[in-house]
Amino acid sequence: MHDQMTTGRKVARNAGWIIAGKVFHMLLTFFIGLLSARYLGPSNYGLINYAALYITFFTALCTLGINSVIVKDFVDHPQEEGVTVGTTLVLRAASSFLSAVMIVRLVCIVDAGETLTIVVVALCSLSLLFQVFDTINYWFQARLQSKFSAIATSISYTVVSAYKVILLICRMDVRWFALATSLDYIVAAVVLLIAYRKNGGPRLTFSWEKGKQLLAGSKSFILCGMMVAIYNCTDRFMLKHMLSEAAVGYYAVATSICSMWVFVLSAIIDSMYPSIMQAHLESAAVYEKRNRQLYAIVFYLSVLVSAVITAAAGLIMRILYGEAYLPAVGPLRIITWYTAFSHLGVARNAWMVCENKQKYLTPIYIGAAATNVLLNALMIPAWGASGAAAASLITQITTIFVFPSLVRDLRPNAKMMLDAILLKNVLPTRRTKKNEAML
Repeated sequence: MHDQMTTGRKVARNAGWIIAGKVFHMLLTFFIGLLSARYLGPSNYGLINYAALYITFFTALCTLGINSVIVKDFVDHPQEEGVTVGTTLVLRAASSFLSAVMIVRLVCIVDAGETLTIVVVALCSLSLLFQVFDTINYWFQARLQSKFSAIATSISYTVVSAYKVILLICRMDVRWFALATSLDYIVAAVVLLIAYRKNGGPRLTFSWEKGKQLLAGSKSFILCGMMVAIYNCTDRFMLKHMLSEAAVGYYAVATSICSMWVFVLSAIIDSMYPSIMQAHLESAAVYEKRNRQLYAIVFYLSVLVSAVITAAAGLIMRILYGEAYLPAVGPLRIITWYTAFSHLGVARNAWMVCENKQKYLTPIYIGAAATNVLLNALMIPAWGASGAAAASLITQITTIFVFPSLVRDLRPNAKMMLDAILLKNVLPTRRTKKNEAML
């Protein structure tokens, strides 16, 4: 029991550091992003977000799905941490370089003749080369030492924010803003490497055997990540080519407002992830209860925030972004409800890894990607950015509940999520209060 209480305190402290770092990031990103959106206007702001969709899509390929299994590998093989981190860095560096080349080539074909678009996308793609070092974040996460990751990201956010302020003061064009993401990852990479060495990080080595082992466990997540990226990027891609860059800007502003607070959900999920992995090895009852509790927290916290955003959408838009962005109110009132279901999917990854059910993610996300493309094609012409928001929401609900219910081995998780939403076996009862305290 003492060990469980100690673990609980470590999880709480870890979550505190993650949340503190994310709050700092959110405040800087929101304030600077607000000024940038007003300065650039819907069209140029939409262009930056159009470039970001290429990065989002190829990030799924660059990570090779390893991020979804690396924490478990640290837990299962603590003596191999150095080779795990080193091998992951090499594999991701190779995939990131190839992805950056592919992005530039692709945009030259899709947006042929649009020189500014090609330049902006190319500049943003440089960030992929430095994203590989976020692998070190997972090493700190597995050790419940996320404070070092929080410090590293806070420093990088501060540097990037100062850079953007200089751009605003000097009234630089959109191409300079495209470099901001790359600068962010460069600074974070340097700080993370320093923190890794100063905190006793084992010597980094590469192993083909470890690479094969990691890829064997993550291969299902590669395609799944790409499918998720497709339905995360389809809306902006189709809005740009079916309507305009301004439509992308309106949609981006709506999603930015919804994303202002999701760092809390990410922090909760990241902090509970290792404890769920550990509980899977020790107690089935504790394991299932922690999963249900995580789902309930994610769902009800999201619903509460979404209700507030829906009610105050018009006021929020006028105060933050001004009259020029009022067309974003409609999409905002719809897309805010996406958060609850999307983060249930993120929270589900712990269960998928522990139960070794990753293979089922492939058909689910292929179906989700196809559904999203179809819904966007039908809804964007009729309702514009609001149609794209509705397509994303419907797709996410389908991915979390409908598709898993069609697969026998995933039905227990779908039921677990429904039980969590109904608060069944989530809250302690009087009769089992002592037992719950022990859990």
